[in-house]
Order: sequence, then structure tokens, then C-alpha cells
Amino acid sequence: MSDLGRVLVLAGGLSHERDVSLRSGRRVADALRSVGVEVEQRDVDASLVDRLRQDPPDAVFPVLHGVTGEDGALRQVLDLYGVPYVGADAAACRTAFDKPVAATVVGAAGLHTPASVVLGHDTFRELGAAALMEAVIQQIGLPLVVKPARGGSALGASIVRSAEELPSAMVNCYAYGPVALIEQYIDGTEVAVTVVDVGDGPRALPAVEIRPDSGFYDYEARYTAGATQFVVPARLEPEAAGACAAAAVQAHQALCLRDLSRTDLVVDAAGVPWFLEVNVAPGMTETSLVPLAAEAAGIELGVLCRDLLATAAAR
Repeated sequence: MSDLGRVLVLAGGLSHERDVSLRSGRRVADALRSVGVEVEQRDVDASLVDRLRQDPPDAVFPVLHGVTGEDGALRQVLDLYGVPYVGADAAACRTAFDKPVAATVVGAAGLHTPASVVLGHDTFRELGAAALMEAVIQQIGLPLVVKPARGGSALGASIVRSAEELPSAMVNCYAYGPVALIEQYIDGTEVAVTVVDVGDGPRALPAVEIRPDSGFYDYEARYTAGATQFVVPARLEPEAAGACAAAAVQAHQALCLRDLSRTDLVVDAAGVPWFLEVNVAPGMTETSLVPLAAEAAGIELGVLCRDLLATAAAR
């Protein structure tokens, strides 16, 4: 049996990604039980604070995705009650969860980031949507990508290949958040690189290559079994694979993350990785990338989750 004590896996919440989070929570809880950890999985609701106050667990594994799960709010509450947890602290989450801010930070650290424009919904509507869209295309060019500045699972994200597609892409984006990130489309191989740190420093697991049947790694492609082909390790030249690993660790460190993160990159024809975004509470479902990367590295998921919890509890 594990000497971790009682562990709480938090999943669900009220974001658009609730269903995915619940699936992630079940996967993590089952993996932990398989290695002898005493686990309770629960949703995040009004009774959570009483539980933390009256019967605090020895450590928490948060797998809430999207707003409240990855924007630092939940972790701030855990900090208030002195409960250790896996992952970045509240301040680092706030930085990483805001895609334009995160891109600015990692760009300053030397990573390649796509050219981008950030437009709030009110500004877009009140200052003339048609003129702004024309200016965006002139500055960034086509194709481009539109996605909410905050949020995950590619909800509200679109690839825009013609000027005629941009208005509907903007409407779709604003349905999921008040700020749109419009960025240069980088053609290349999309990969995800998990970074783990169980007390001996951050290290990258093998990159997972993402090949969606639809050509775009959207919500359906992420969470529908068989809709995307995953290749791990990614089919990259050794130099490019090393550059991806280095970029993911660099992003993890520049954003002051800890324990676990997943960085999404696109590797262009020259083998250069471009930073897209980082996830502080990456998915753990049957089609998620962290478990695939762990398996490729020869690490049992339950062992990885247990070691991450032990690292958190020791802080």
C-alpha cells in the first residue's frame, strides 16, 4: 500500500470541459488505486470548502480543465487551506492559462511564437468588425487560426483559410470567451510534449505526434476514439525531437510551472518548434496525450500520478 495517506482527485466543475474533466478524474483515480493509493474522487461544489476545512486530504490531484480548473482559482482555495496539490500554483496558472500572456512570456524566453492579434468582443463589435477583420488579414495573412484567449480543448477554435470564413470563426470564438486570439497558422507537424518533475527537475517525455483525420485537432478530434491518429514517439528527426523537448522544458520553466505540464507545438519544415500553448491540467482520458507519453517512456500512469502526489505532499 502507498504511504501517501488519503488523496482527493478533483474533477468536473462548471466549465465547458466538464465532461472531459470527469473522464480524466476517473482515469487518474483508477490509476492511483491500481498502485495502492487510497483515493476519493469528487466534484467541485459548495461543500468542498467544508471538506477541506474539517477533513483535509493529504494531497489533491486537480484535473479540472478550462476556467476555474486552470486559471488558478481552485488552486488559490487549496492554498488558503494549506492543502498540497499537484501542479502549478495559482499565480503561474493565471499566466499560463491566458494564451497571449503565456506566448509573450515564452517568446521573451527565446521560443518561436506565431504572429498574433488579440481582440476583445466589445472592441471588435463597437469599432467596426469588417474593417478590423480586413486589417487582421493584411497584418497576419491567410491561413490563420482563431481561438479564445482563455480556455482549452480547442472549443471555439477554427482554422480560417479565406476572408469569407473569418466572420463565422469570430462568432464561434466569442461564444466561448470574451477575447479572441487570432494568430498566424504554422504549417507543420503538430506535437504535444509532456513535462514531468517528481523532485529531480523537469524532464520531457517522448513527443506525441497528432494526426487528426479531419485535419484540425478540434474538440471532436480530441475526444472521439479513432478520430485522431497518435504517433509516439513523434516521427521527427532527432534534432527536431530534441528541440521540442527543450522547448517544452523551457516553456515550463519560463512560466514557473511545476510537477506536470503539456506544451503544444508545431514543428515546421525546417524542424523548428513553434509554441502554441501550455496546459497546466492536461487531459488524462483514454484519448489524452499525457498517458500516451508516459507509456512510451515506460512509466505506468499510476506510478507517475503517485510520484507527482508524493512530490506535492513533500512541499
